[in-house]
Amino acid sequence: MEYLASGEFICEGIYMNRASLKDKLWIPLGVFVLLAGITHFANPDFFDAIVPPWLPPSERFWTYISGLAEIAIGIAVLLPKYRRLGGWAAFALFIAVYPANLYMVWDWRDRTTAEQVVSWMRLPFQLLFLWAAMQVAKNSAVTSLTQRQKSA
Repeated sequence: MEYLASGEFICEGIYMNRASLKDKLWIPLGVFVLLAGITHFANPDFFDAIVPPWLPPSERFWTYISGLAEIAIGIAVLLPKYRRLGGWAAFALFIAVYPANLYMVWDWRDRTTAEQVVSWMRLPFQLLFLWAAMQVAKNSAVTSLTQRQKSA
C-alpha cells in the first residue's frame, strides 16, 4: 500500500480517498447487522447459549428480540433516510449486547482453546463495531446537513 500526498492511497492499482472509505462503512455495517439478525432466527440455539440465563423471561425471548432489533437496524443503516438513526441504534445495540459477549467468555472457560479464543476475539471486534456504528452515524449527520443546506 502506497500513500500519496493528496490523501489518496493505492492498493493493487486502485486509488481511493481515505474519507471515501469511512463514507462506505454503512455498507458492511448494515449488511453484517442485517445478516446477524437473520441468523438469530436461523440458528437460535447458538444465541440462546450466550444469553445470560438470569435474564427474564427466557434466553429464546432475548435471542428473538435482539434478532428483530438487528434486522430493523441493519435495514435502517442501509437506507439513506434512516442511516444516521440506524448508526446510533447500532451503537446502542452493540453496547446492549456486550454483556452477552462477556458472559460467553466466562461460560466458555472450560471449552477447547480454539473456542475460548473465539469468545475472547468477539470482545475487541465489538469495539470495532462500536467505532464503525459511530462513524456511520456521524458521517450520515454531516451528509444530511450538507444536503439540507444545498437544497435550501
